[in-house]
Amino acid sequence: MSTAPPRRPRPEDLGTACWRKSSYSGGANDCVEVADFGSYAAIRDSKNRGGTPLVLARSAVDELLKALSQGPVRRGLPHF
Repeated sequence: MSTAPPRRPRPEDLGTACWRKSSYSGGANDCVEVADFGSYAAIRDSKNRGGTPLVLARSAVDELLKALSQGPVRRGLPHF
């Protein structure tokens, strides 16, 4: 039995998503918000909620967070 890969969120999904603010957010509203879509995650700037969010595979988000937790990224972002 074959299973179809998870569907990437559509624009209408993003509009009705439950967005969470980063736990590192300060009071100045200078943070990111994340919406969970299972195998995907959407990330947006909390100051520009009407802008186009970045949608990444969950594995790419995990790798991004891992790279950022290891300190400043000096050579650019890792390849996903």
